[in-house]
Amino acid sequence: MSDRIPNAGLAAQGIETKAKLNWNLPTARLVEAAVARGEGRLSIDGALVVETGAHTGRSAQDKFIVRDAETENTVWWGKTNKGMTPDQFAALKADFFAAVASKDELFVQDLFGGSQPEYRVHVRVVTELAWHSSFIRTLLVRPEEDELKDFGAEYTIIDLPSFRADPAKHGTRTETVIAVNFTEKLILIGGTKYAGEMKKSVFGLLNYKLPPMGVMPMHCSANIGPDGDTAVFFGLSGTGKTTLSADASRTLIGDDEHGWSDTAVFNFEGGCYAKMINLSPEAEPEIYATTKRFGTILENVVMDAETRTLDFNDNSLAENSRGSYPIDFIPNASAENMGPVPKNIIFLTADAYGVLPPISKLTPDQAMYHFLSGYTARVAGTEIGVTEPSATFSTCFGAPFMPRHPSVYGNLLKERIAKGGVDCWLVNTGWTGGKYGVGRRMPIKATRALLNAALDGSLNGAEFRTDPNFGFKVPVAVTGVDSAILDPRETWADKDAYDATASRLVDQFVENFAQFADHVDEGVRQSAPKTSASV
Repeated sequence: MSDRIPNAGLAAQGIETKAKLNWNLPTARLVEAAVARGEGRLSIDGALVVETGAHTGRSAQDKFIVRDAETENTVWWGKTNKGMTPDQFAALKADFFAAVASKDELFVQDLFGGSQPEYRVHVRVVTELAWHSSFIRTLLVRPEEDELKDFGAEYTIIDLPSFRADPAKHGTRTETVIAVNFTEKLILIGGTKYAGEMKKSVFGLLNYKLPPMGVMPMHCSANIGPDGDTAVFFGLSGTGKTTLSADASRTLIGDDEHGWSDTAVFNFEGGCYAKMINLSPEAEPEIYATTKRFGTILENVVMDAETRTLDFNDNSLAENSRGSYPIDFIPNASAENMGPVPKNIIFLTADAYGVLPPISKLTPDQAMYHFLSGYTARVAGTEIGVTEPSATFSTCFGAPFMPRHPSVYGNLLKERIAKGGVDCWLVNTGWTGGKYGVGRRMPIKATRALLNAALDGSLNGAEFRTDPNFGFKVPVAVTGVDSAILDPRETWADKDAYDATASRLVDQFVENFAQFADHVDEGVRQSAPKTSASV
């Protein structure tokens, strides 16, 4: 194991501690440690099952970026990117380092963010939990053993769930904190056991670092067809990125985070982080199979204490139950974690209003409009008192992870679409025949059939109509798909209700996009849907 201990230890980051340091332990050692320390239990099939307590998802309101000379004019400050003063961070860092110094045992992983060598970042992750160390080792790109000795950490992440921030002293909102310092290249995470904070922190720093290098960072999944054609799937949580990219007929590059360089689409990660709630072997066989393997970590999945069997339909611990596993647990994953530049881009939305067609073809200007909009709709019932679907706009399909102004990413995408002659599609994986509570979920078989037709090029030869609300092209008929679902208005029993709902959604799009109007050209502005008043 001495080969796994780098020449430059924690002192290189100014970190002193009396703790026993577990350097770059492999999965089996980390799982053993997690079980021995009472952090988790093994399921009947060997997966490590853990609970994250009060935090079962990201604490978006508790994330801060240090506002200093480096970031003042490069970060898009506002509701998403909130500032922390250098003095507040200095106080937080001092208390974090004091907490690290007092620990008896810590786990350290040296990892890469990014699979294309010239664009990757070297990240050192220090955790107090063994399962967190196993998680981040699974989710990031693992160096070869001979690369560890001389590993030079560019960024450091310290994750201490036991740490409690002091709002008065540290400038935080609560006792939970995710503090990012781009100048010091240090990220501090405290007060939450949710492991996804670590992986998204690396995503955020790559989203900051790569655009000036001309590389497009993307919150997307990606796969490669049998003819070598890469497809990129953008979408917010719950829209089907992971499910639709795990296609047995295509090679998986990755399920969540990628870069688009001049020569490749490359995975930022070495693993997958999939939703587990209501997982079934029929709908998602490749993902379901990972839950029966040693090396998978299941967060907040309910397990019988005696039999150690899992119940994926039980949401009593969390609606956001998750599973992390190495990407090679998916049988047809890319060995290189990379593929050619894309031929198709798919924007996924789960439209709970039931307004959008199941698939639409976009012009480059429309693609940029919908990319900057980042629309999906949350269903009723997720919050107390919410009885109607609610529109959610997350610019670039990942606003919480985008430090720079959205136009930076939007213009990069538009340039790359134009340069590569890429086909762009908007796919609704949400509702048909009515809004949530009236209609039904779009059949996944229909979605896959439409996607296959788009990806193999046959859909380009279909007859298209122009959607009267959004102006994009919608196929009239597709082989193997019930034509009735292709026109959403015709699936509604109450046509007047459809028109009223569509008009409200159009208005929401227009209202949301006003913040970007001055940052895009006229072609993109003209790609807006038409409000009811202007029709």
